[in-house]
Amino acid sequence: MTYQQVLDFLFNALPMFQRIGGAAYKKDLHNTIALCRALGDPQNKFRSLHVAGTNGKGSTSHILASVLMEAGYRTGLYTSPHLRDFRERIRINGQMIPEEKVIAFTMARRELFREIEPSFFEMTVGLAFEYFCEEQVDIAVIETGMGGRLDSTNIITPELSLITNIGWDHTAFLGNTLPEIAGEKAGIIKAGIPVVISETQPETEEVFRRKAAEMQADIYFADQLYDISVRSFTADAPHADYLLQDPEAGLQVWESPLTGQYQLQNIRGVYAAVVQLRKRGWQISDEALANGIRKVKSNTGLRGRWEILQQHPLVIADTGHNKNGISYILQQLGTIPHRQLHMVIGMVNDKDVSGILQMLPQDAFYYFTQAAIPRALDAGVLAEQAAAFGLRGRVIPSVPGALEEALRQADTSDLIFVGGSTFVAAEVL
Repeated sequence: MTYQQVLDFLFNALPMFQRIGGAAYKKDLHNTIALCRALGDPQNKFRSLHVAGTNGKGSTSHILASVLMEAGYRTGLYTSPHLRDFRERIRINGQMIPEEKVIAFTMARRELFREIEPSFFEMTVGLAFEYFCEEQVDIAVIETGMGGRLDSTNIITPELSLITNIGWDHTAFLGNTLPEIAGEKAGIIKAGIPVVISETQPETEEVFRRKAAEMQADIYFADQLYDISVRSFTADAPHADYLLQDPEAGLQVWESPLTGQYQLQNIRGVYAAVVQLRKRGWQISDEALANGIRKVKSNTGLRGRWEILQQHPLVIADTGHNKNGISYILQQLGTIPHRQLHMVIGMVNDKDVSGILQMLPQDAFYYFTQAAIPRALDAGVLAEQAAAFGLRGRVIPSVPGALEEALRQADTSDLIFVGGSTFVAAEVL
């Protein structure tokens, strides 16, 4: 089989949440445990970090991997979903898993797949863990998929757990309140393994403290330990300077290509994690930390976080796709001087669409679109729902076509935003 034939098999033969949504979600770890047992339990043969959260876990995972690379460690990185290429999910020192590895793993395990019937995500976790084991990584940064407690990645015993924040997302699977969702994310806290929480939230702090106490795990709330701010920052700049005050180590200053305001919490969480890793014997110098933050995009291939696609008119794409993420995006858009705001927007059909639509500005002009996946909400349906909130625009089902039309209509002093869904942003990156 060719690589493309293997992808066609994986995408079509295995239930894939990225494409079809809830039908692909498995509510227990039985398949993952069975699959990894058949592979020789590779997850027990390399060291790891585990990252969960509603927003920010992707950026956090990439930054941590970049820092560990700069410290000289052979570093695996497992993230999801992918934007353009399936192999983005599995990297070692920033390099995507070779096509030949994906082909060989799939061809050798087809009978096993038929026996266990794993989801696409479960299969990918098995592939990643076997690859990291075979390639003898020093450490791997493992990002959860949806939750934590029942997430397929939650069969590892990491050096450290990190939870970024809690927001309303995937409520059909994780719960309808922030404490309920936090309870699912807290499932990655392991016995005796320290956990870092990037952001203190009144509704969830006690959930994490209680779980950490139950597991006899030390817990550290990054924002209770360190103050962080940004210097010489403008929303359309190529980089930002972050300043963190550590009561013990003094002022830390880092340049980063990640200029979304939401990165403040992520970078602070990364620093708290690095402090704990150092205490556990990991050799991470201040230089490695600074270089890892500064070179995260080139080191790990991170894309889609407040990404500036062009100037005049300014075009920005972002993968933020829930109420918390969209709120940060709207705040930052509001800081950029512009004549007219153009919004190229598409969503998936299992999100809180109305909750997001009511947040969007009525004075923007909209290009309602849909990503080329089965989960995408029909652009016409999205436009109809948007009209109820006073949002007006055009329906252009093709994402590239919607952006092209926005560019045709926009003045050089206008601002164009592309997003609403990870998969919409992916099609223009």
